[in-house]
Amino acid sequence: MNLSAHYDQMWQRSRPLFAANTLALDPLLDAPDDSRRGLTVVARLAPAVVARLQAFADELRQLEPQQYYYPAAATHLTVLSLVSCYPGFQLGHVEPAEYMALVACAVQAEAPFAVDFVGITASPATVLVQGFPHDDTLRHLRQQLRTAFQASALQQSIDSRYTLQTAHSTVVRFRAPLRQPARFLEVLDRYRPHAFGTTVVDRVELVFNDWYHRPEAVQVLHTFALTGNTVASQ
Repeated sequence: MNLSAHYDQMWQRSRPLFAANTLALDPLLDAPDDSRRGLTVVARLAPAVVARLQAFADELRQLEPQQYYYPAAATHLTVLSLVSCYPGFQLGHVEPAEYMALVACAVQAEAPFAVDFVGITASPATVLVQGFPHDDTLRHLRQQLRTAFQASALQQSIDSRYTLQTAHSTVVRFRAPLRQPARFLEVLDRYRPHAFGTTVVDRVELVFNDWYHRPEAVQVLHTFALTGNTVASQ
């Protein structure tokens, strides 16, 4: 995938929705009975990158405080969703040790990899920071996980919603129509080329999570160091 072209297409499709204030609002953001849970392999961003994302979110929050902004502790890059969040899923429905063992096997040969976070894009429901991996390691890691889980008998729903190929991090979701759409869009336009920094991913986590990866709902099942020496093609 040409990530630059893909992110640009997302922005070109979504920008008119911001201008017209016709965004997709999330009715479940504040639902107390939202029982959607899943299992995900995630990577955390470097603290300096997270701080810059939070500064960007703070600028937007000053204009639109009623929207949902991901806290620093929830900031992540999704490596792969193993069980996409669905209502009623509980950790007791599966054997976590079996998932940990399979993830460990899939990532054992993978080396650390770098991701540049540059610019923002959007969907009708979210504002995202664009991630650009330096090489094919993330793609290879995802494929190793797909192959391992799709060949197993474990519950999984990999790629059931869409095939994940990007390396973005979500910053904002929308609860309500924008109060100041023109000014909000001005900030987004200004951040379109903004450099947020680089993260070197040297470990990934298997987590039990809700739809929004809220820290109070996330349980880290295991952290896996990327210590292999696989050299991905440029």
